Amino acid sequence: MAKQWYVVHTYSGFEKHVKTLLENKVQTQGLEEEIGEVLIPTEDVVELKNGKRKVSKKKTFPGYILVNMEMNKNLWHVVKSLPKVTGFVGGVDPVPISENDVNAMLALAKSEAPRIASTYIKNDVVEVIDGPFQGFDGVVDEVIPEKEKVRVIVSIFGRQTPIELDYLQVKRKDK
Repeated sequence: MAKQWYVVHTYSGFEKHVKTLLENKVQTQGLEEEIGEVLIPTEDVVELKNGKRKVSKKKTFPGYILVNMEMNKNLWHVVKSLPKVTGFVGGVDPVPISENDVNAMLALAKSEAPRIASTYIKNDVVEVIDGPFQGFDGVVDEVIPEKEKVRVIVSIFGRQTPIELDYLQVKRKDK
């Protein structure tokens, strides 16, 4: 039987712990032939911390890991019985995911430009720190994660005007 990729559901925040436990179990029980790679899909994101850009790894699918394995009852039980594992996606009859899906997830992790993480929410008071509206204060009207932008309402000549800005063009005002 050939190895296929399966998605294992874990407690969120315990993905690395489960990966380590599974890799140790594979070694101690000599399961290298049946269980191959164990992956935690991640991507690079840019966060602003204390006014500085910081690139960090963020889990693409929190609470899930990918396991390349041969599926049988014994191996299903080996993985399912690990602490912090809630089960396979698909339950007692897990459904493998395609190699293309796995490659797409891994390509996201290897993409050239890191994604910028937003810490803004609607009604946050922000200051524009870059661009033609630098120095203006405004209120976040909408967060647009797919464009990595926020729509901010600023007062220009006494009129409330919406403008779209990159996440890095604004910073949250201290209350």
